[in-house]
Amino acid sequence: MTINNFGYNEFFKEAFSAFEEKEYQIGRVALEHKRMYRVWTDNGEMLCEVSGKFSFDASSREDYPAVGDWVAIKERAGEQRGTIHAVLPRKSKFSRKTAGLNTEEQIVAANIDTIFLVNSLNEDLNLRRLERYLLLSWESGASPVIVLTKADLCEDLEDKLAEVESVAMGVPVISISVMEEKGIDRLKPFLEPGKTIALLGSSGVGKSTLTNYLLGEERQKVQDIRISDDKGKHTTTHRELILLPEGAILIDTPGMRELQLWESESGLSESFTDIEQAGKNCKFRDCTHANEPGCAVLKLIEEGSISRARLNSYKKLLKELAYLDRKQDKRAQSEERKRWKKISAGVKPKRI
Repeated sequence: MTINNFGYNEFFKEAFSAFEEKEYQIGRVALEHKRMYRVWTDNGEMLCEVSGKFSFDASSREDYPAVGDWVAIKERAGEQRGTIHAVLPRKSKFSRKTAGLNTEEQIVAANIDTIFLVNSLNEDLNLRRLERYLLLSWESGASPVIVLTKADLCEDLEDKLAEVESVAMGVPVISISVMEEKGIDRLKPFLEPGKTIALLGSSGVGKSTLTNYLLGEERQKVQDIRISDDKGKHTTTHRELILLPEGAILIDTPGMRELQLWESESGLSESFTDIEQAGKNCKFRDCTHANEPGCAVLKLIEEGSISRARLNSYKKLLKELAYLDRKQDKRAQSEERKRWKKISAGVKPKRI
């Protein structure tokens, strides 16, 4: 096995060329646990940590390595350990705002080609949550695919598919049943050797079950959903790169209880193309789609082409993004002050 098996391509080769003369080694972060990283390299798997200079220069959480990142490392001879000195530019990244009050970016997965948005065809199927996932997926730079699991338990499959396709906006929608081994062949075109696929979704939707099936072994722990509320239990507890037998790289992720937006203006346009296109035909350019005369969006709602719930979701997400922009402006100012404090602390006073 070499790094070429892990998705190393011309994009990353060009980025790494600046480090080759300094005897650095290229590696890919397979697992992160409290600022320690398991990294895949040509010399096998290494346990790595970032250098002191790296930590000093890092101004925010996003500057640190994430699962899927390519990094420049120096190996410690005879230890199977190494030191990370740089993170290579990311080709794509799926990010969300960290939980809580802090306005920080959490990179869920980096350098991914395709995102499988996994949703279960049970009572927990939520179109509004799916809209959030789609919005952040478009922003990531990867291509989303909606995967609907547990089709064998769904009595109104065609109706559920129609509901999902009404918000998919051209994104492929694939229903599968791992138990009955149906529909999974439709995923294979996305599982090409060297391509990286992230599995994202809530707890209990079947991400680990699908991972085990694609691996051909019981590697990921699986639990049943709770009968009381039809919701899932957390089984996957960390993000990890997994190499599939056919050569694709999978990132199984823990179920997300909270999915807060992060820098998603272009993603909003991709996810709500129907509303934004209709809005161009409104009588007033600043139409809020509330009760203005000549509103093309409200007309489509009356005709049944767009649901009122979808418009409400669009407005809610717009408000969240506006609030996030204001918070990020304050955060940027704070980080700039911290950066100058670091620079000032590193400057020694001149002797007179």
